[in-house]
Amino acid sequence: MKVLFNCNLPFSLIHGGAPVQIEQTIAGLKQVGVEVEHLQWWNNGQTTDILHHVGYMEPGLTARAHDKGWKVANTVLFTETVNRSAAALRWRGLGVRLIRKGPWPRRLKDLFPWRTYHGADRMIVGLEAERDLLRNVYGVPAGRIEVVPLGLAEIFLQAGPPLRTEDHLICTGRITPSKNSLQLARLARDSRVPVLFVGKSEDSSSDYWKQFQALVDNRYVKHHEHVGSAAGIVDLLRRARGYVLMSQYENWSLAAHEAAACGLPLLLPDQPWSRERFADQASYFPTYEGPRAAAALRTFYDACPALPPPRVQLIGWPETGRMLRDVYAKMLR
Repeated sequence: MKVLFNCNLPFSLIHGGAPVQIEQTIAGLKQVGVEVEHLQWWNNGQTTDILHHVGYMEPGLTARAHDKGWKVANTVLFTETVNRSAAALRWRGLGVRLIRKGPWPRRLKDLFPWRTYHGADRMIVGLEAERDLLRNVYGVPAGRIEVVPLGLAEIFLQAGPPLRTEDHLICTGRITPSKNSLQLARLARDSRVPVLFVGKSEDSSSDYWKQFQALVDNRYVKHHEHVGSAAGIVDLLRRARGYVLMSQYENWSLAAHEAAACGLPLLLPDQPWSRERFADQASYFPTYEGPRAAAALRTFYDACPALPPPRVQLIGWPETGRMLRDVYAKMLR
């Protein structure tokens, strides 16, 4: 079995969960005996059994892969869409059905990204919520959707019990509007809860970054530059009092799972992904701003010493690779 991986993300220009997911998935597949290469756009002699594309894939490319006898798997991170309200998803589903079944020219229908979801042999996602989205909103048959949970590096799974020697909560990830970094920093000061932010700025020349820097007082708002090693992240996590995340949207938050593996209680945004993964074993923000959000942060901080980490199943990337290998095998039958 041979698999070619392709994606639209320039790893040299972006850091975060998506590059980690792709790199570690490939490593996990190799560990369980799957031959994997990156798609070489310049090599017209490259062969494979399966093309696994991460991100939007043009319908025409899917058809060309099929013409070569390749099966096509597609993984899309529905980070924003999967967290929309039920009403918004119903309206989207109605629009999709009208376009799919309407007398529109094919060239017009092909402008919509979800056309690719119907052309792929398998849509592979990490969440049940994403499977429901594909099936109920985009009309993809259930038999062509597979849910494969993401893994963690072994260093997180073997982190051992937490130390919790620091007085601060910790938040890992880019300093960016999508993570609500400014809102969380303001809440930290309003509620007098120390929070250590660990991560790079998305744009060090932006007004957003300058506003964040102005809030760093090394008392309630602390900042640690991006840590380049997993061992460094494990050390910071194990010493923290608890973990907090207040993103606008998430898909499968590797950072939250890493914190759970390091033994920390979690305070998360109340979204489909977080409820699916952690249910009642995490604490949740009732809103993003104002007195209720500040109270939730303070209450969590005070309760942290007595709170256990979420007791959810955490797997390594080789296990993710094994499950993905089984999906590929079904595709080739």
